[in-house]
Amino acid sequence: MLKPAVVIDSGSRFTRGGFAGQEQPQCVLRTVLGHPCSAGTPWDARQHCPATESPPCWAAAPRRCPLKYGRVEDWDGMKTLWSHLLCCCLRVSPEEHPVLLAESPSCPASDRAKAAEVLFESLGVPALHVANTGFLSLCAHGRVTGLAVEAGAAVSHVTSVCGGQTLRKGTRCLGVAGDHLSGHLHQLLLQSPTEPAAPQALPKKVLTQLKEQCCYVSLDYEGDLREKGSHHPARFQTPDGHWITLGKERFCCPEPLFRPELLQLSCPGLPQLAGQSLQTVPEHASRHVLGNIVLSGGSSMFPGFPERMCLELNFLFQGAGVHIEVLANPRRGTAAWAGGSMAASLTSFQHTWMTKGEYQEHGAEHVHAKFQ
Repeated sequence: MLKPAVVIDSGSRFTRGGFAGQEQPQCVLRTVLGHPCSAGTPWDARQHCPATESPPCWAAAPRRCPLKYGRVEDWDGMKTLWSHLLCCCLRVSPEEHPVLLAESPSCPASDRAKAAEVLFESLGVPALHVANTGFLSLCAHGRVTGLAVEAGAAVSHVTSVCGGQTLRKGTRCLGVAGDHLSGHLHQLLLQSPTEPAAPQALPKKVLTQLKEQCCYVSLDYEGDLREKGSHHPARFQTPDGHWITLGKERFCCPEPLFRPELLQLSCPGLPQLAGQSLQTVPEHASRHVLGNIVLSGGSSMFPGFPERMCLELNFLFQGAGVHIEVLANPRRGTAAWAGGSMAASLTSFQHTWMTKGEYQEHGAEHVHAKFQ
């Protein structure tokens, strides 16, 4: 490959793009058509697209989300977004750069084949690699075996990986993520006796900022609820000058990641899903996987989140004879992209590409054989 690979990670909230070997994505877009380039991500250092004219198809497009809960609902929209990222933000010719595409664990097999069709047929890329975001998150931590706990914007996942192979039967999904927590925080504020004047319609962007700047995960949720003096209030000023004071809302906001019943969902929380996933790992690899549990995704960035996961998992596996430690890189908000950047830059990775010639010979369905 003469040209460096482009790594693309399209999430429900942001699409990140950049070149293999870079530490951080060069470009961050909102995964929304008709929306200008993002000035940055909520958790990472500010990054932006070059100041370029958006193509007419991008600027004129009505605002809509082509991707929801890890599944593509609008393929024309995804094609427009990927084309804009490659041609206008990264300023490359798609025909000259192989593409590594990060794939959500929720992605159905049909989406993988359709993505190959769009990238090869419509954009003309010379080669493609499709990789599970859980596996890529492990790669970002220098692992090819382990358990990835991903808490994103629209959906959360737990994925077991052994020797670079994703165990699909061990993949678990939780319908609680950042967007749900923002809505939960709004409800908590509306019900708070200390905030009788809380705005009824806080913009989503303000709620997100409030959540990210003020909220944290409790290590003893029940105890903190009982002991009012155990948590310190935080104040936040909205763009219109209104001050909001948060008390117990600070740790109640992210708690549904561990207790989905707080959102009236009858399903296990992330630690229990991790436990279920680990039960599917072959016995000979289970201790190795237990020793390599990594966190990724913007909603894993709450203070206290790694410590709470560690406490809960050690309680679940207290008879396993191993002390579990959770790996939480400070840049884990973009771990899947970073893992793709690392993998695609390795010399040993070069034989794994699906080339355009293979696509033309075998068709889009060849992605299923190529990328297990």
